[in-house]
Amino acid sequence: MMKPEDYMQQAYRCILQNDFEQAIRWFEAAIHAHPEHAELYYRCSITHARSKHLLPALEYARKAVELSEGAEEYVLHLQTLEAKQLTVRAKLLLEQAGTESSKPYVEASQLLKEAIRLDPLSVEAHVMLALAHSDLNEYESALQVLHDAIVLDPQNGQLYQMLQQTKQRLKSMQ
Repeated sequence: MMKPEDYMQQAYRCILQNDFEQAIRWFEAAIHAHPEHAELYYRCSITHARSKHLLPALEYARKAVELSEGAEEYVLHLQTLEAKQLTVRAKLLLEQAGTESSKPYVEASQLLKEAIRLDPLSVEAHVMLALAHSDLNEYESALQVLHDAIVLDPQNGQLYQMLQQTKQRLKSMQ
């Protein structure tokens, strides 16, 4: 029987060749052979996340946290994925929102605040929260969130544009 390290070596060989699907198959075979090995679930989760498979990535991340009894590295990874999932849900709400009700914007901003709590470094969650605030005419809050985003990603020209537009909107409200 192969040791967990042997499987990981095979998986990493695939990753180096950009064959993430085959790497996932190696990790899943390893998990099948060593179901109590937390690191295998963690590595498999990372590889799924890289391939934009959010649901399996979350499943494996949760299992890694459970088996490791809350190893910090695994918990941080899980929180990042949970933040991503909340951001995706908020994005759908904002895309489907109409003008008849502010409810979707309020709901989206709650999801995004939670996403930022879980993953304070997510520029995407900050940008979307700023948009949700703007849609609710909460320009002061939008500006605050945009300032935080710029601290995280000072090279991002789009953030400065959004900041200017939001300042303009605030002025026109006053």
